[in-house]
Amino acid sequence: MPTTIIDGKKIAIAIEKKLIPRLAKLKKKKLIPRLAIISVGDDKPSQTYIRRKFEAAKRVEVDFLLFKFSKNTTTAILCAKIKKIQKINKLTGLIVQLPLPKNINRAEVLNSIEPKIDVDCMTDANVGRLVMGTNFILPPTPAAVLEALKYAKVNLSGKNITLVGTGALVGKPLTTILMNTEATLHVCNSQTKNLKKACLSADIIISGVGKKDLIRGNMIKMGAVVIDTGICFIDGKVYGDANRAEMIKKSSYFTPTPGGIGPITVALLMKNTIICAEKMLKK
Repeated sequence: MPTTIIDGKKIAIAIEKKLIPRLAKLKKKKLIPRLAIISVGDDKPSQTYIRRKFEAAKRVEVDFLLFKFSKNTTTAILCAKIKKIQKINKLTGLIVQLPLPKNINRAEVLNSIEPKIDVDCMTDANVGRLVMGTNFILPPTPAAVLEALKYAKVNLSGKNITLVGTGALVGKPLTTILMNTEATLHVCNSQTKNLKKACLSADIIISGVGKKDLIRGNMIKMGAVVIDTGICFIDGKVYGDANRAEMIKKSSYFTPTPGGIGPITVALLMKNTIICAEKMLKK
């Protein structure tokens, strides 16, 4: 059976299309969804991601604000600036573009975001809500994984899932989300003794490490679903965790990098910004 490449751009377009009537209702009530991004330093991949978010915001007519800070900014100054930005700009969404420079305390900065506009779900408050099942939005990348599986019509019930990577953006929140399904979950990290064995036992492999060729063809069984959320830049080129050529020979469904999970994530970020606006309107 040939591999089906999951087209993230196609899924993202469908998500954005569904946002248009919701946005129109908000505008009728004089509430314009507004997303702000905090950028610190000059990390080149981060600038690429920010540009994609700006383009998506423009397509769905969400106001977009970008605040840039020097890599030498201190944690205290950055937190103070974020609190001020939230007060004066009538935001319905705010994210801090990661990674941050090493001199900055990431947890402190993320927790300076008001949970009601934390559209990346990175504050302690929103992580706690996710664990307790009281969340009103999902973190964009984990939600994008669910959208890709939905597109592929994959029923998670009874499936063996191997999740590779335990990062704050993908692995940790996705672990929480998948634990609430009827799948059997195996979470792997850098200390996992036999990653190949863990992957070969899986019906679904989800990887979010950011290491080229981490997942190879001899690590997956025939017909497995491979969802690649990893991303790394080598010599100006973008790669995921899974070797594309080898995945196409054995997987039933595969999300490539680029063009897979990335566009869906950006579309869902816009969706979260609109959901936060709708929640404000109800209050």
